[in-house]
Amino acid sequence: MPGAAGGEDTSVAFVGGLELSRRFHAELVAPILAAALPGLRYSAARLDFGSDLLGFDTPRSTDHDWGPRLQIFLDPADAERVPAVLAAIGARLPAAFLGYPTRFAAHGALAVGVPDPVGERHGVSVLPLDSWLAGRLGFDPRAGVTPADWLGLPTQRLAEVTGGGLFQDDLGVAAIRERLRWYPDDVWRCVLAALWHRIGDEEHFVGRAGEVGDEVGSAVIAARLVRDLMRLCLLLGRRYPPYAKWLGSAFGRLPVAATLGPVLTRAVTAAAWREREAHLCRAYEAVARLTNTAGLARPLDPTVRGFHDRPFQVLDAARFAGALRAAVADPAVRALGAGGAIDAVTDNSGVLTDFRQSRAIMDGLWGTPPPNDR
Repeated sequence: MPGAAGGEDTSVAFVGGLELSRRFHAELVAPILAAALPGLRYSAARLDFGSDLLGFDTPRSTDHDWGPRLQIFLDPADAERVPAVLAAIGARLPAAFLGYPTRFAAHGALAVGVPDPVGERHGVSVLPLDSWLAGRLGFDPRAGVTPADWLGLPTQRLAEVTGGGLFQDDLGVAAIRERLRWYPDDVWRCVLAALWHRIGDEEHFVGRAGEVGDEVGSAVIAARLVRDLMRLCLLLGRRYPPYAKWLGSAFGRLPVAATLGPVLTRAVTAAAWREREAHLCRAYEAVARLTNTAGLARPLDPTVRGFHDRPFQVLDAARFAGALRAAVADPAVRALGAGGAIDAVTDNSGVLTDFRQSRAIMDGLWGTPPPNDR
């Protein structure tokens, strides 16, 4: 854990980032604002970014962009008070809180924040709520969430906004988060269908690559399939899949992970393609049964079968994609949902951490959004 210069200080007890931010607000920031700006209406939260928002932070996380941080959201009518709020906090914050510096210094080409008690910035950002929504989501959920909004926003961003901490709420941020808590059923169907379609495209490649002696290629394809199966399990469990670093950790928290996790592990560690295929088939069937149980489409036979006249076993996952899409009733979702959400289109981390790029890619796929979309 960081000491005064960002080094390791084993005397500081690790506190999870969300709990640290909650206490930071309750014990320091809220009293400062009450004394300096009595009567100020605001919401305080940690809804920005970081492993701590999803509870995945560890002592390793503390070396950059981690520490006592939060956002102060103001009513747009109070936008002119932003400088006063920042000044009050900046003037009164102590150098450290619970042993962690309250200030950060930019470090390296990426300008990540290294905890530093004499750093040039503290960990409290202050801005009008509508500005934060526009900058973080690209739309204001209070005006409704369109199919394009849902499908163009990466699941990592949805996980952060709905999974972070809310410490004071004079402005109704809880209601905004509730609007984003989970997909409408028809959008959910399209998101699931796109992943089943991806699996259907490649499930037979595991055997085909292995058959010609390309075990490495077969294993790479298997890992891609496992990744999509894990995403499906999270989505079927009504959990937004986080980005790659935390996907396995998030999957491991699901009830199904106790039985399915070892199967997926064997699928990605098998040395030979037939063994790899056998484990994948067990996983396909398990996730197919979960899809049937969700009740979002007519149930289908979840057992694997031969791939035409070739010696490969597959689920024929496109069947599940087709059933889910056939169950979509909303014409606006039908118009946009064939490709699913942005996460099924690209796994480029730069795109998935920038909603503007994500939405631009989806708009390009959709063409002109339908008239009922913003």
